[in-house]
Amino acid sequence: MTELLEPLRYSVEQLRSLIEPLSPEQLRMSAYPKEWTIADVLSHLGSGAVIFVQGIDSAVTGDAAPEGFNQSVWNEWDAKSPEAQWADLPAADEAVIARLLALSPEERARIKVSLGPIELDYDGFAGLRLSEHAFHTWDVEVALDPGAVLPTEVVDSLLGVLQMVARFAAKPNGSAATYVVRTEDPVRTYRIELTPEAATLSEVVGEEPADVRLPAEAFLRLVYGRLDPEHTPVDVEGAEHLDELRSVFPGF
Repeated sequence: MTELLEPLRYSVEQLRSLIEPLSPEQLRMSAYPKEWTIADVLSHLGSGAVIFVQGIDSAVTGDAAPEGFNQSVWNEWDAKSPEAQWADLPAADEAVIARLLALSPEERARIKVSLGPIELDYDGFAGLRLSEHAFHTWDVEVALDPGAVLPTEVVDSLLGVLQMVARFAAKPNGSAATYVVRTEDPVRTYRIELTPEAATLSEVVGEEPADVRLPAEAFLRLVYGRLDPEHTPVDVEGAEHLDELRSVFPGF
């Protein structure tokens, strides 16, 4: 439990420190992607927090959320002013932490949440919230600091849920190819296999010649669709393969 809670708490505190000094004008400036404002990102995280807590409650009690619950939450947060979205997010973030802390070991063990064809246990569901929060925090930070990277405090935990996330993120691009990617800080090796109909990512045990070498945080951003040329480290080995890999991971 602590393995996911601590990086999530770090991300919550990091985002709070980023947004506390923002002016009304900065709340309305573009985040990442540019069609979203910083306030839009905060609204998305706030509504997602409310929906996450309801998802935990439903998984624990077995009672489904009220019909139309998610849409009602989105509507509520979308209707807020940018200032209200900014002001209300910290409490929503803290409610997520509090709900996770309140779970007993027995409750954590029986959590099952269905997302389409995938059924998530506690680690999977909490890992998705960590992923969402950490990357949207980067979306805000990079608008304020173009050189922003994912903090080391969350990278290892994000790698732990990367293969699950790639099941949503990877899209076939019509090619048939295999790429081996080796990361640094920490060192990991991954294989990306492409067919015209499918794209998969798996971790490789042992040494294998790498087609691409890059920092682990940059590889995470690649899989999440946040490694455009403007935000790519200059020292990536095998950078000539990145355009194709970007097409496989367009973001979500």
